Amino acid sequence: MMEIRTILAPTDFSDHAALAVKAACQLAERLGAELMLLHVLTEIVPAGPDPLLTPILPSEYYTEAETRANETLERYLDPAWGKPARVSWSVRWGSPVEAIVAHAIEHHVDMIVIATHGRTGLKHVLLGSVAERIVREAPCPVLTIRDRNRQRNLQNPQTTPPH
Repeated sequence: MMEIRTILAPTDFSDHAALAVKAACQLAERLGAELMLLHVLTEIVPAGPDPLLTPILPSEYYTEAETRANETLERYLDPAWGKPARVSWSVRWGSPVEAIVAHAIEHHVDMIVIATHGRTGLKHVLLGSVAERIVREAPCPVLTIRDRNRQRNLQNPQTTPPH
């Protein structure tokens, strides 16, 4: 039987991610597992006509972004979501998929719980799916959490606003 001692819950601080983190928190509490929160910061690469003339962001930008992300992670969990055996958090720079998979490998994560935005059609083709790529590349099982309310709204759109 598989033993789950560490659960990684990546978050971009969206409402979708909060649902997944809540599920991860409840699962960690039930299993007596450590909950690892992870936020990935992606570097902004300004584009211009000449790559040699693109501005370089000051080092303070990186320090402040990391500090804000750590502060948010520190107070991110709602006590009503559950009480995991242990909670830790990290901030990484890079591509979300590569950073999440690397974190899972480095920390010997037993399970990843991640939100899926449920994009379809052109949005899915253009933006891809971080969750889908993580499912394919992760070294451990991945539980994807979809916002049921959003899914219901997509399936039953209202043609007229309620009065």
